[in-house]
Amino acid sequence: MNNIKDTDTNFWNKLSKPIFALAPMEDVTDTVFREIVADIASDNTLSVLMTEFANTDGLCHKVGRDVVSKRFYVNQSEKELLKKKNIKLVAQIWGNKPEYFTEATKWINENFDFDGIDINFGCPVKNVVKSGCCSALIDNPSLAQEIVYATKEATNLPVSVKTRTGVKTHQTERWIKQLLETKPTAITLHGRTQKMQSEFPAEWSEIKKAVEVRNSILPDMPILGNGDVFTYDDALQRIKETGVDGVMIGRGIFKNPWFFNPNINPDELSFHQKLSLLWKHATLYNQTWKDDKNFAIIRRFFKIYSSEFSGAGKLRAKLMTTKSLEDVVALLKDFYKFKEEEYPF
Repeated sequence: MNNIKDTDTNFWNKLSKPIFALAPMEDVTDTVFREIVADIASDNTLSVLMTEFANTDGLCHKVGRDVVSKRFYVNQSEKELLKKKNIKLVAQIWGNKPEYFTEATKWINENFDFDGIDINFGCPVKNVVKSGCCSALIDNPSLAQEIVYATKEATNLPVSVKTRTGVKTHQTERWIKQLLETKPTAITLHGRTQKMQSEFPAEWSEIKKAVEVRNSILPDMPILGNGDVFTYDDALQRIKETGVDGVMIGRGIFKNPWFFNPNINPDELSFHQKLSLLWKHATLYNQTWKDDKNFAIIRRFFKIYSSEFSGAGKLRAKLMTTKSLEDVVALLKDFYKFKEEEYPF
């Protein structure tokens, strides 16, 4: 029960290093945004993508399953792109009932084609923590271990963990040792406690401690660091300083969606290149979700593409009021002031 399943499905130890991954984020890492990021990533830079995190309670109830399982939807165009670029896609799940992790994992196996399962022991949202889930489980290690074991027993896919350094204070060494007892196939460690939320700088010295613990117990298991990495060079520096096997990017993708293509400097991109990507993102979102998701969700992305060019501020303010793809089209046409036949998108 304590051994990592020795199967060909464990891709983590086969990835080229350094490993770069995009973090799972609520209302962010859906199939549309994952495809956008993967498409502009350079070959052999982006290794792993993760879904939005799905609640195991919802996945184990027929009424909630239809809603929650939308987080696992994958466009055919994304499937083909990830296969072409050899990028792995991992489903992330959360909860606090081991039996639900077993049931949900079996259901995922039967209905989807993911490359792995990741367990969320890191979300710091207060109402989630109050329910005893995610980062709260750092203070309940016996239950956390039971959850990892229950998930591993339900699948031949690699089971990894994303977590934090503690709840109120750093408990990195104690917690990582306890996680390593379950032999996950990889650990991503965010360099903050739950209490720190995102209000304090990530402490990569704690991530380095985790690497040292890993080296003494399970040296072949990859550890990825996470927190306050905003450029590719930042990531390489963190890897050098701490000895992690790779870096997972979260909020940094909002500053630079071209993060996984070190050959592109977003400050040197023309407004046409930026707005072309905005148009592609909005169009794909509309085609994918139609009335299933509120159009307002995509507006959070518009600021990514409408910056650092003349008139960007005014355009961005107007984009934030749009309610449909047609509204976006009208604004972009007005911004370019081109005739219909010359419209660049």
